[in-house]
Amino acid sequence: MERTSSIGTLKGIGAKTEQLFHNLGVYTIGDILLHYPKDYDRLPTITPLAELPEFFGSQTSAQEAGADTTEDYNSSVRRPVEVTAAVAARIDKTPFVRAARNMQVTTLALQEGNAKAELVWFRMPYLRNTLKVGEWFVFLGKVTRKGRILHMEQPQIYSPEKYQSMQDCLWPSYPLTAGLKKNKLSQTIRQALEELDLSVDYLPEEIRAKHGLAEYNYALANIHFPENETALAQARKRLIFDEFFQFILAAGMQKEQMEEVWNTFTFLPLEEALWADQVMEELPYHLTGAQKRTLTEIRQDLRGKKVMQRLVQGDVGSGKTIIAFLAMLDAAQAGYQSALMAPTEVLAMQHFQNFTEMCDSFSLRIPLILLTGSLTAKEKRRAYERMQLYPNAMVIGTHALIQERAIYDNLALVITDEQHRFGVKQRESLFLKGGQPHVLVMSATPIPRTLAIILYGDLDISVIDEVPARRLPVKSCVVGKKSRNASYEFLRKEIAKGHQAYVICPLVEESEGLEAENVTEYAEKLKQHLPADIVIECLHGKMKSGRKNLIMEQFARNEIQVLVSTTVIEVGVNVPNATVMMIEDAQRFGLAQLHQLRGRVGRGSEQSYCIMVNTTDSDKAKKRLEILNKSNDGFFIAGEDLKLRGPGDFFGIRQSGLLEFRLGDIYQNADLLKMASEEANLLLQEDRKLAYPKHAKIHAELGYYLDRQSETVNL
Repeated sequence: MERTSSIGTLKGIGAKTEQLFHNLGVYTIGDILLHYPKDYDRLPTITPLAELPEFFGSQTSAQEAGADTTEDYNSSVRRPVEVTAAVAARIDKTPFVRAARNMQVTTLALQEGNAKAELVWFRMPYLRNTLKVGEWFVFLGKVTRKGRILHMEQPQIYSPEKYQSMQDCLWPSYPLTAGLKKNKLSQTIRQALEELDLSVDYLPEEIRAKHGLAEYNYALANIHFPENETALAQARKRLIFDEFFQFILAAGMQKEQMEEVWNTFTFLPLEEALWADQVMEELPYHLTGAQKRTLTEIRQDLRGKKVMQRLVQGDVGSGKTIIAFLAMLDAAQAGYQSALMAPTEVLAMQHFQNFTEMCDSFSLRIPLILLTGSLTAKEKRRAYERMQLYPNAMVIGTHALIQERAIYDNLALVITDEQHRFGVKQRESLFLKGGQPHVLVMSATPIPRTLAIILYGDLDISVIDEVPARRLPVKSCVVGKKSRNASYEFLRKEIAKGHQAYVICPLVEESEGLEAENVTEYAEKLKQHLPADIVIECLHGKMKSGRKNLIMEQFARNEIQVLVSTTVIEVGVNVPNATVMMIEDAQRFGLAQLHQLRGRVGRGSEQSYCIMVNTTDSDKAKKRLEILNKSNDGFFIAGEDLKLRGPGDFFGIRQSGLLEFRLGDIYQNADLLKMASEEANLLLQEDRKLAYPKHAKIHAELGYYLDRQSETVNL
């Protein structure tokens, strides 16, 4: 059995279950092993039955507690509806078994002091003989309160000794899909680990020994089922190193190939009357010095001896899109096609509309073609025909631009927007669509230059480090959860002025064990606080593409005034009318990501605001958020974030979500990134094409890595 074998070849995986795995993006045995846990749980500490009522707080009313509202009271005392607990109790009475609705129900009554509990199991009558009077047991499950009686349904049963032996273990928690239980997922991963021979490690022993890296089979086993925290740390270190190492190797080999490609496209000399120069003169604003410098560097590349491979890195709102448009104008005037690939359909549509408006405004008769996955079959056929018909068209779209049926006639310039959303293989696929065209990649992600050089070593780098003077800096503030009502009132006043607002939550829906706001419930709660005539809608990544596009289009037209969303809008449409960005549980995000979210506002002429709600009392969280509060410079913020992070935290939301890394975070794991870069570069200096027999395992592993990237476009 191989890593590329279908997931359906494992025992117990029928057609229906196989489809559930496909819903998770798992198609092969290799995929399931790379479906890493999103978190790890510990078993709760054993609680005596007499102490369990304390979890639910007192029965004091909101009025007796002096709270203004019941909601404020419940928020302040954090009274849960249910808790997961491990209850230790001595059996005083034999369980009672009764028949109900064609099943047998076993009930156990417990009491210790004033605390009373009722435990219920369905279809488990044998427990009457298992739970013997006078013996102690630990019952693990969800506890609810009904009056003064505590209830547990289907709790797991352990001896105190067995439970205590399990408390040091870390239990993986995986991303799931409806219909697929966590136990089935765990069983499948265990079976895959047993079936595959992972004893041969592709990474040379000298590299592992030099950096203290665990063997691959040990790392893979302990990322899923860690023996303890030390084993988990060792597993993460090795697997994150692998992610960075393979990425940098792939980029280095791509650079090797690109250095052999000569420029065969002829662009008009800069001294000629260029459409782009005419547009710059007639724009209602002046380009910044950084924009002009970047455009000059791009134009020199387009007319140079080698094919361009350049990254334009600019902070949010720095004006990268107009640079892309001007470069595409140069290509169109020279009679060549250009393609702009955006990470989302919403953003692709926005670029298409903006470029169409600019061409109309400046009387430029340039064919513009939109190509996205949601187009109808007829619309796609029409787009393909126009790509063959117009040799100087501007083609704008998503990953549909690299699909097999998308054939270009005269492609000379390829631009990828939000570079970090595409893998090496996706960029290469678009490059190979044309006659080895110039490549320009753009990113608004503020990566410190030292890390950018490592990540984008195959590219020349231009930095747009100025923001257009016409844009007012976003005013930011950090508030506590007690200021929510004041924040809602501020939202209401801004909307009354005709403006709009974003509210960001870290979760799509309620997640067990996480005290964090979620989109679906928050949108409903917000409707109770704001006037009924304010339209509130929610948006998240689990929605179908068409639904997401519709909501964003309605928000852009001000048909929706408040958009409650996850970070799916981090890369989204430009809505100049949106003046408020409110971020719940702000401490759960990295500062670079918070800055990206803040960049969704402040795009019009009106003053904009960012409200970050810190729901913890952590001094570290306050210190981190204060950096963002005091600065609008994304590069400074990213650098400071890097200093504060240290080795990072195993648990919770991934902070950056950059590139195609499943575990690695370039900020948290900067040391590993540098380590992997050094080893990859040493290897390529010795063997630029990894052709030596001693590097055969590395070459094969890199091929598997690139094949995975070509099959997965994470949009």
